[in-house]
Amino acid sequence: MAMSCKDGKGALDNGKYVRYTPEQVEALERLYHECPKPSSIRRQQLIRECPILSNIEPKQIKVWFQNRRCREKQRKEASRLQAVNRKLTAMNKLLMEENDRLQKQVSHLVYENGYFRQHTQGTTLATKDTSCESVVTSGQHHLTPQHPPRDASPAGLLSIAEETLAEFLSKATGTAVEWVQMPGMKPGPDSIGIVAISHGCTGVAARACGLVGLEPTRVAEILKDLPSWLRDCRAVDVLNVLPTANGGTIELLYMQLYAPTTLAPACDFWLLRYTSVLEDGSLVICVRSLKNTQNGPTMPPVQHFVRAEMLPSGYLIRPCEGGGSIIHIVDHMDLEPCSVPEVLRPLYESSAVLAQKMTMAALRQLRQIAHEVSQSNVTGWGRRPAALRALSQRLSRGFNEALNGFTDEGWSMMGNDGMDDVTILINSSPDKLMGLNLSFASGFPAVSNSVLCAKASMLLQNVPPAILLRFLREHRSEWADNNIDAYSAAAVKVGPCSLAGSRVGSFGGQVILPLAHTIEHEEFLEVIKLEGVGHSPEDAMMPREMFLLQLCSGMDENAVGSCAELIFAPIDASFADDAPLLPSGFRIIPLDYGKEASSPNRTLDLASALEIGPTGNKASNEFSANTGCVRSVMTIAFEFACESHMQEHVASMARQYVRSIISSVQRVALALSPSHLSSHAGLRSPLGTPEAQTLARWICNSYRCYLGVELLKSSNEGGESILKSLWHHSDAIMCCSLKALPVFTFANQAGLDMLETTLVALQDITLEKIFDDHGRKTLCSEFPQIMQQGFACLQGGICLSSMGRPVSYERAVAWKVLNEEETAHCMCFLFVNWSFV
Repeated sequence: MAMSCKDGKGALDNGKYVRYTPEQVEALERLYHECPKPSSIRRQQLIRECPILSNIEPKQIKVWFQNRRCREKQRKEASRLQAVNRKLTAMNKLLMEENDRLQKQVSHLVYENGYFRQHTQGTTLATKDTSCESVVTSGQHHLTPQHPPRDASPAGLLSIAEETLAEFLSKATGTAVEWVQMPGMKPGPDSIGIVAISHGCTGVAARACGLVGLEPTRVAEILKDLPSWLRDCRAVDVLNVLPTANGGTIELLYMQLYAPTTLAPACDFWLLRYTSVLEDGSLVICVRSLKNTQNGPTMPPVQHFVRAEMLPSGYLIRPCEGGGSIIHIVDHMDLEPCSVPEVLRPLYESSAVLAQKMTMAALRQLRQIAHEVSQSNVTGWGRRPAALRALSQRLSRGFNEALNGFTDEGWSMMGNDGMDDVTILINSSPDKLMGLNLSFASGFPAVSNSVLCAKASMLLQNVPPAILLRFLREHRSEWADNNIDAYSAAAVKVGPCSLAGSRVGSFGGQVILPLAHTIEHEEFLEVIKLEGVGHSPEDAMMPREMFLLQLCSGMDENAVGSCAELIFAPIDASFADDAPLLPSGFRIIPLDYGKEASSPNRTLDLASALEIGPTGNKASNEFSANTGCVRSVMTIAFEFACESHMQEHVASMARQYVRSIISSVQRVALALSPSHLSSHAGLRSPLGTPEAQTLARWICNSYRCYLGVELLKSSNEGGESILKSLWHHSDAIMCCSLKALPVFTFANQAGLDMLETTLVALQDITLEKIFDDHGRKTLCSEFPQIMQQGFACLQGGICLSSMGRPVSYERAVAWKVLNEEETAHCMCFLFVNWSFV
């Protein structure tokens, strides 16, 4: 039966529409899937190759393909809008439920306030002794009652499970805990979700709810696999599984968490986990610590671990109309802060830290996997997202293993040199050495039979962790230049990969090759190419360049409670998934977020207090966001492979190397400290210097001179106002030197955002690196005009950030910046309407 289709006017003179037969439509559809936009030559070729289309004119074929592309575009847009509508509907439902919960919490607080006010007004003055007795009595009213030992038989465990479920639901959807919004979080359909932290409850607690594009059973499977997404999780052992009469499952678990720093012990948990389905079809997984039980299995204390308590916590997973899930997460713990030094107790008493490390980490893992599932060609983690996530997990886990140095993994402590600032551990266990005896890029075999770790922790004052981390990442030579001759001899004897972490002091430069990033850009996986590694005659067998696999996270200074990490490991040129990794690196943990984040008097939306730049997620200057964080603890751990007979020599060298890194980091931290740069935050330093104000005036005057218009709306004010207006200009403005190899010397906030760098690291970026081949050719052709006429207007194109991300811009203007003597001081570029591709 013929198929009528109004795909274009007919080729016949009667002016009627063409009727395509089903065979013709099938042939055209097949050709469309092969080539949706054929050229005129290709269309004529299609008619010749497909006889069934011979009675259709090429013009008709062209119209059919145009309409087919239009229908495909409309179908995709309709599908996208339907998905957005479903997401908005689910988010609206979530927000309405959250509003109802908040209304209940307000009513509860109003009732309590009225009760206490009435009770206070009705209380008469009493004698001192009576008052004391009253205080004692009222205090006893709030003490947790001492329950008798609980029965740990199957029936008793089910009773505990049901009680845990009720308490968890009251926290997830009720008012059992007083929740305050997580500072800096703004809920929305594309945000991580609604995140809240506890105030005034036992221990620390965090709560989140959000949307994920995964089915509930898949969500439960991911969340139960804690070691795959919780970076601090060392192991979860399921010791017993008991089915329940209602179709649920009770599991007895033993979980271990790594210590975040060398200054604290690791902690473990003895847990009951209950999985069941509610009457409305929601899937719930709740968990709590098992203590004070009898007639059942127990977990005795484990050496090197502090037994912490998990209060009723878990996940409520509700199916969402149209697919996906609405998930509520509650994490509630007592991390035994008394077991750690007083300086670290804010980490164990901060709900914001718990939210960043566990609650938000769970949501991010779900969102990342959902993104990978929904996208056929994932741009974030490449075409092999699972493999790349596994590599980042191995880097993080290896660093935690080295930092903790558990004896059951083969680590043992070596003697020190009389100073206890650097701890040296050695590991000769077969499991640790498995896979290390490989030939690396130079062909030089690694014959090591031991792994040595040098680790230390230090307290940093008044330096934002995110800014320090970015400096360490972008300026490797500043902290890796050890200048120790013993390293060269030891590295050749041990093998080319073994002391990669220590060899970086002799490299000529580094190139950062972006490999992958998470969808929210809170974590980056990249390859570092170290160029010009070997220089001495002893380095003849060493490769001229080396590669490191590097994991970088915590570069957002606006994130409350998050730690900054830079972890790297030498890799083989083959870059196999199962390549051996010896991770080393830095972990910087802020210590002053605990009391601020948990206080209900704190501004609940930090973003509203920040001056948002053109990208919408940056502070107005890089020193403004973290001025409240004045203390942090940095932990350094470096791993080296070595031979058994050289352990003492390598240990001495590693100890000296880590001490040199500590000295370098202290020097860098002092230089980056806002208080060191200036007594005023923000634009006062370093942007507030007279030199910067003079440069801003030169930039504006030269722009007016060459282009005949004002760069800024109010450029007649003082130098400080000109600099401030230039700094906040919506377009990217950046200056570069006039040397043979121009490097950038200044950029406004939009320029730093576009280049994805900082003012400190800006001078390491050369002009030619940000342009692609076409851009470099255009610049070379326009350069004489710029130097002769003073300016040039460049067409839109693509350039690259320091992270290698493509950036599109509508147009660009380049002009010479003249100083007071009317001589060229530098060249300035302005990129209009730029955005990441």
